[in-house]
Amino acid sequence: MQNTFSLQPFPNTQVLFNLKITGNIARHENLLTISYTLVGDIQQVDIAPPETPARKHELWQDTCFEFFIGAKNSPGYWEFNLSPAGHWNIYRFDNYRQGMQEETAFTTLPFKVQQGADFFALTLDVDLAKIIPIDQAIEVAITTVIKSTNNDVTYWALTHKGAEPDFHLRESFVLKL
Repeated sequence: MQNTFSLQPFPNTQVLFNLKITGNIARHENLLTISYTLVGDIQQVDIAPPETPARKHELWQDTCFEFFIGAKNSPGYWEFNLSPAGHWNIYRFDNYRQGMQEETAFTTLPFKVQQGADFFALTLDVDLAKIIPIDQAIEVAITTVIKSTNNDVTYWALTHKGAEPDFHLRESFVLKL
């Protein structure tokens, strides 16, 4: 089953240009497919040009497409970071912002990017079998950090549950797959 989504900027955030972030996510057995489409005044967005993909830290400091997966009824979760340049990382947490470790079950995380004058698209297919049993229900949060060309940062998500932007809040993992 495929789910469509539309991300919202954190409330009271001044978005200085017209942007929309939408996409699709689906889980077929243990293959997770997620695609993001960023449309609007993307010339105002700091989108890193393609590079040779590598595992890198702190990708969220720049424009970064992210999602979080947690096993239902478990405090642990994973954070997936995808840079427009092709860089990536996956972190495993034992609990809310605790025990952060690089997830070593993955050594590559190839994804596709496309860019036009008024859109940027990113698509990832990932086999979750390395981290989650096929019969395990998961809860997902879909998020994006957008950095503008003048270094303003906005935080986008399916829902914002905290007083400050915080993608790690488990009550934000609202999509059930």
